[in-house]
Amino acid sequence: MPGSFSGRAGPHRHRAEAEVPGSGRAGPHRHRAEAEVPGSGRAGPHRHRAEAGTSDPLDSMLLDGRYLVQAKIASGGTSTVYRGLDVRLDRPVALKVMDSRYAGDEQFLTRFQLEARTVARLKNSGLVAVYDQGLDARHPFLVMELVEGGTLRELLAERGPMPPHAVVAVLRPVLGGLAAAHRAGLVHRDVKPENVLISDDGEVKIADFGLVRAVAVAGITSASVILGTAAYLSPEQVRDGRAGPRSDVYSAGILTYELLTGQTPFSGDSALSIAYQRLDRDVPPPSSVIDGVPSQFDEFVACATARDPAERYADAVEMGAALESITEELALPDFRVPAPRNSAQHRSAVLYRSRIAQQPRPPVRHPTRELTREPGSWAAPVSEARPDAEPEGYEQQPVSGQFAGISMDEFVWARQHARRMVLIWVAVVLAITGLVATAAWTIGSNLSGLL
Repeated sequence: MPGSFSGRAGPHRHRAEAEVPGSGRAGPHRHRAEAEVPGSGRAGPHRHRAEAGTSDPLDSMLLDGRYLVQAKIASGGTSTVYRGLDVRLDRPVALKVMDSRYAGDEQFLTRFQLEARTVARLKNSGLVAVYDQGLDARHPFLVMELVEGGTLRELLAERGPMPPHAVVAVLRPVLGGLAAAHRAGLVHRDVKPENVLISDDGEVKIADFGLVRAVAVAGITSASVILGTAAYLSPEQVRDGRAGPRSDVYSAGILTYELLTGQTPFSGDSALSIAYQRLDRDVPPPSSVIDGVPSQFDEFVACATARDPAERYADAVEMGAALESITEELALPDFRVPAPRNSAQHRSAVLYRSRIAQQPRPPVRHPTRELTREPGSWAAPVSEARPDAEPEGYEQQPVSGQFAGISMDEFVWARQHARRMVLIWVAVVLAITGLVATAAWTIGSNLSGLL
């Protein structure tokens, strides 16, 4: 029904039990995380399971004197993502900290800075905003918008395949973000569910622009790192490493197939076997896996994933226009994409809040009235039981003969002394007032006699 999806009943019924990649469900099309090429950036802005309870050398560190590392969200082969705080603006951020081995690679640092500056200039609601980049000690890092929610991968693992109206709700902002990048001459190179973030407010954004290219130019990396993520690569990326807007279109087509069916079109025992299958095999129509997928989506996926780049949509702008035509033709309803419930980002937030709650609070000091007695004239203080020695449920009672921890006799003496001082000052003021009035009267009388 509109407004929800599960992919387990109704017209969108599986013809075969197939695993959502990364979900852990068994099936003939299963391929594990090992099918991802190492270093592909799978630990994107909010990915993988947060490693709660493990020590981290960056925990509570202040990067570049401005960004406080609060809690780990996810980690991967090339980077670790943390929940952080911009202490200058008091703004929550996501901190993507690259592995320290990249700190000495000049090619990587140059490309990293260039890509970060270029992406930071892009303005689109479908893009995760980039705020800053830097190098602190031995760690290059990227400062990004913190999306409170989870990844599309986590949502697919929780709910399975999506009906057409939900697929459109995901693809529309993703293609919008890609279109903004393509207009600016940028290519993502790693479009996949792990790089699509869903906020608790239903916003969908794509992240990690430029990082694949930056890692690829690093002199310390291998060919496997340059490849990216095997399941979503275009044929030209597999063949010779070339990537352009049409490569992103191909990856978005694979993503569409996975949203509709709950699985990727190619499977294998290794990353290379998965990658090379697309060189001589077409992506099958989604309706061959899921009953009830409209033919318009079969054609949409076929055009996006054509092996010849010239036969695909030219870029995300053209692909987005085709998606809108399908939406109007099928009269698909609007849909608010739900964030995954048990996401790494949510677990990281809970971990951070629990750590804050466990920190000891500073003692609360209650100021009392200052008494004007000499230090040596104070009575011996009355000992009080320590709060940690009191039994549970004990309610502290006032000590007899004391006020605010001071002997009642001393308190009465101080109060009487203060009252006497007030009376003395009142008498002085009245006397001065009388003298002034008398002098004024005398002067006035003498002046009238002279006149």
